[in-house]
Amino acid sequence: MLAPRRFLPSISSLRALEALDRLGSASAVADDLSLTQSAVSRQLQALERQLGVELILRDKKRLSLTPEAQDYAAELRQALNQIAQATLRLQAAPLVGTLSLAILPAFGMRWLMPRLPAFSRLHPEVTINMATRLVQFNFAGEQFDAAIHYGHADWPGTQSLLLKHEQVLPVCSPALLGEQQVNAPADILKLPLLHIQTRPQAWKQWLVSQGALQQPMQAGTMYDQFATIIQAALHGLGVALLPDYLIEQDLASGRLLALHAAPVETSGAYYLVWPETKSRDATLFKFRQWLATQSQPEDPLPR
Repeated sequence: MLAPRRFLPSISSLRALEALDRLGSASAVADDLSLTQSAVSRQLQALERQLGVELILRDKKRLSLTPEAQDYAAELRQALNQIAQATLRLQAAPLVGTLSLAILPAFGMRWLMPRLPAFSRLHPEVTINMATRLVQFNFAGEQFDAAIHYGHADWPGTQSLLLKHEQVLPVCSPALLGEQQVNAPADILKLPLLHIQTRPQAWKQWLVSQGALQQPMQAGTMYDQFATIIQAALHGLGVALLPDYLIEQDLASGRLLALHAAPVETSGAYYLVWPETKSRDATLFKFRQWLATQSQPEDPLPR
C-alpha cells in the first residue's frame, strides 16, 4: 500500500530540492533542470507548503537548505537514483527478463558459475547481470534483485533460500610443514595462521570445536578474499582454514595438505537472499525455482 498523497511530493519539486543541495545555488539548479530561477523557486515553495516544514534559508537572493532539508535531500538522492536505475533497466531490456545479482567472488566462481549454463538452457530469455560484494549491504541502497550471501539468513526485510552449508579444513603447503608433525589440532598452533576478513572468528571457533584452544593464538596475517589466502597458503606463508569446495583440486594434486581428517561444518551457510518487495518478481521466481534444485538439504547432518 502506497503512502498518502501528502507524503508523496511531485518528482519535479523533489528534484529541485536535491539539485539545490548538490549544486548550491538556484541559478545552477535552473541550468541543471532546464528551468528558470523563478520556476525553481516556485517548486521549492510548493514543496514547503505541502510538507508544512521550512526547507529553504533565504538570504537576499541566495538560497540554501536547512540542516534537516540537507538530510532529507540525501535520502531523496538515493530514491531518485533508484527510480532512474529502474527506468534504465526497463528501457535496456523491455522484452526479456533481467536479474541483477550480487555474488561472493569465490563462491560465485566455484559453485554458481559451473551450474549457470543449465539455467541458461532452461531460460534463455533471462539475462543475469552479476557484481561481486564481499560484505552485507542494504538492498535499498544497492540496485540488486538478489544476492548470494554467507551467514545466517538474518537480513531484515528479506527472504532466503539455503544453497550450501560450509565445511572447512585446515590446510598448508608441504614446504611449510617440512618435517613437523601435526598429530592433533593443537599442533597447528605451532604454525603461522592465515585469517580471512569475512570470517574473523573462524580459527577460534574451529579450535574450540576440536577442544584445542588451550593456548593463545598468534595474530597471523589477514586477507580480504579466498583467492588471495589460497595463494598465501600455496606459497607456504601459513595454515589457512578454507571451505573444502575451494581446495579440492589443490588437495588432489598435493599442492596443499589437509591437517585434519575431515572437514568441519561451520555455523554459517550460503544463501540466496532477496528483498521481500521482490518476492513476486517473475524473473527472480524462475531463478529461485531452478536454484532450489541445485541447493543442499536444510539439515544434512545427523542429530
